[in-house]
Amino acid sequence: MGAPAARSVLLTVLGEYVLPRSGSVWQETLVAALGAVGYSRHASRQALARSTREGWLTTERRGRRSRMSLSVETAELLRNGAERIYSFGHPWQWDGRWLMVVLRVPEERRAVRHQLRSRLAWAGLGSLGGGVWLTPHVEREGELADAIDGEAAADATSFVAEFGAVGDPERVAAAAWDLERVREQYTAFIEDFARVRPATPEACFRMQTTLVHAWRKFPFLDPDLPASLLPPRWPRERAHALFVDRHQRWGRLAREYFEGLEVGLGFAAEAEAA
Repeated sequence: MGAPAARSVLLTVLGEYVLPRSGSVWQETLVAALGAVGYSRHASRQALARSTREGWLTTERRGRRSRMSLSVETAELLRNGAERIYSFGHPWQWDGRWLMVVLRVPEERRAVRHQLRSRLAWAGLGSLGGGVWLTPHVEREGELADAIDGEAAADATSFVAEFGAVGDPERVAAAAWDLERVREQYTAFIEDFARVRPATPEACFRMQTTLVHAWRKFPFLDPDLPASLLPPRWPRERAHALFVDRHQRWGRLAREYFEGLEVGLGFAAEAEAA
């Protein structure tokens, strides 16, 4: 698998380090931060320029330097993302109910159908084919209604139901989701981070950023099924414990490294203005 795009890692940096401190940062701090993760100055500046054009960030000139701030929409996106990322992976009790969505879109509106299917999959629903989608997370019905609302071409109906006497819930789960692919991703995550021991603040920053960026995909890749529907020896619990441990272990030095970049540039900006 290739390295993630600089702009994707930039989103992780913004959520992990910029949002908690003030939502504002020197442009060169972000360039240096992406450089510490392995991106060239050219790639980093391109990512920042595109993010500014698309409204992720706003820019204010201060002398010869630029101060970058999160837009209101980006800050809200990052807060919602952080809530989902850091709450994901905890055990939960299932009451046996399913949320089912029957989605129908005319054949000639293929683009709309693809977009809605992507939204449902992003929300963790699995497909049984024929426009039938489901999840054991009944509490997501409002989120799904928001995702579908406004598409005049879509005919959607939701149901909250329990499994009947016919069929096997585990087989339904295996048919609706590619659980083997999810297992492979968890196994790779564990292999990537279980034995890493960063020895410097910069290395802690690099590994913390990489760790969060890797974990960020799981709330959208893993449907977060209850234990009764999962295959034996499911690796989510081990991967989650590893994420929590490493995030706590590397967090202080990672934040201090980022703050050091920002403070150093602040002194430079003051000196230039004097």
